[in-house]
Amino acid sequence: MGATPTGNLGDRFLAAAAAAPDREAVVVVGDEPVRLTYAALRARVERLATVLHGRGVRAGDRVGVLLANGNEHLEVLLASFLLRAVPVNLGLRDHPDEQRAVLDASRASLLVHEPDVDPLLTTALARGDAYEAALAGASPASPAEGRSGEDEYVLYTGGTTGRPKGVRWRHDDLYRGALAPAGDEVLGGRGVRCLPASPFAHGTGQWMALRSLLHGGTVVCRRDRSFDPEATLDAVDAEAVSFLVVVGDAFALPLAERVAASPGRWSLASLTTMLSGGAPLSPSVTRRLLSLLPTMLVVDGFGASETGGHGQMVSVAGAVVDGPPRFVVDDETAVLEPDDDGLGWLARRGAIPLGYDGDPEATARTFPEIDGVRWALTGDRARREEDGTVTVLGRGATTINTGGHKVQPEEVERCLRSHPAVADVVVVGVPDDRFGERIAAVVAPRHDARPTLESLRRHCDRVLAGYKAPRHLVVVDRVHRSSAGKPDYAWARQIATA
Repeated sequence: MGATPTGNLGDRFLAAAAAAPDREAVVVVGDEPVRLTYAALRARVERLATVLHGRGVRAGDRVGVLLANGNEHLEVLLASFLLRAVPVNLGLRDHPDEQRAVLDASRASLLVHEPDVDPLLTTALARGDAYEAALAGASPASPAEGRSGEDEYVLYTGGTTGRPKGVRWRHDDLYRGALAPAGDEVLGGRGVRCLPASPFAHGTGQWMALRSLLHGGTVVCRRDRSFDPEATLDAVDAEAVSFLVVVGDAFALPLAERVAASPGRWSLASLTTMLSGGAPLSPSVTRRLLSLLPTMLVVDGFGASETGGHGQMVSVAGAVVDGPPRFVVDDETAVLEPDDDGLGWLARRGAIPLGYDGDPEATARTFPEIDGVRWALTGDRARREEDGTVTVLGRGATTINTGGHKVQPEEVERCLRSHPAVADVVVVGVPDDRFGERIAAVVAPRHDARPTLESLRRHCDRVLAGYKAPRHLVVVDRVHRSSAGKPDYAWARQIATA
């Protein structure tokens, strides 16, 4: 395909495959290893498009994807794009009732799934022998016409506080807002070997994998359904990964701990950049990473399923800033309705989604029109600084109101994670007769440590106002997070209240 691609993401992939057919596109490591060049991946994608079309999938239809990371997951995404169909992401670790709710809400007509899970739909195709046999018997054609940047893409997101919602994008807007490479192509492009450690079923993993494939990079992945830090480090070394994608401290801290515990086991010489998306990195974790790998860049990327990417904060060894993250943002990002202290709501305009799938009320709240300009609200409280950067203080929906003081849990969590006895923590507000809410810390301790409330309060008092220190402590074996690394605030509130 030598022609200029349309705005359809499938056509953008075909153009990348035509430009470098012999370059590695996807490498799957582990028990079922796979290596596919762009030419081989293109042939499989086009064969799968023929298979899906033969099963009745047409433009606008929804295709459920209940797969672990692997070449098949990416093939279903790309084949759906070629058909002008809409892939629907389903989390393998979600409860079957939650998976069914997404399938029902999305109106999916077909499901491609792992062979050992309930297919959930009568119209289904299992990964494995049935999948491979279907591809082998199909012709490598692209049975759809009229593809364009107006075609639709949907990403279902549970966020950190609510039920899953399908965010509807136009292909062109998604490309410009989340998948187009940076000017220096550090986040995607020729020569980049990218390992997204989070599931392709979530925005961070899926977008970074697509970003690589649309710009001639190589996606390295593992089929594991949970994050394995040692296996991830093994893959970085074995496949000369240059770009590792994680989700906040839940991924970055175990990686740092394994490297520190086994000096010399991994060279990691190829690793130039670690990007965190979907959840912030604590300064203490960033410092630890850079002390172990001083030649690496650590990039804290800021964005959301509802907005795409806003900006980033880049850290290098010896220059990690404490306190809330301050991001260099794009020209389309603004802080709306700032108060006297400059604190307002972070928003983005331009290449933003169409809205939520089947939910006009939520669409109106999150994508309001202000003075003739349509905005996407992240739900985050933020302040624009004099140097043009934006300080992000946390998600408004999780804000704790204690005695009239507004406290962002992320700020307290960042502080507590630097406590020597704390391995992981989620901070929530629980009811209090006097103050309305009091701050509770749900803590998973390090090894055999037993943190006390008093020691945590003293630790916070060094850098935070007194009213921000926790007044209640619950110690747990493990902090519950989504498979993408995001904290489960509903679980934490239930534990802290009980």
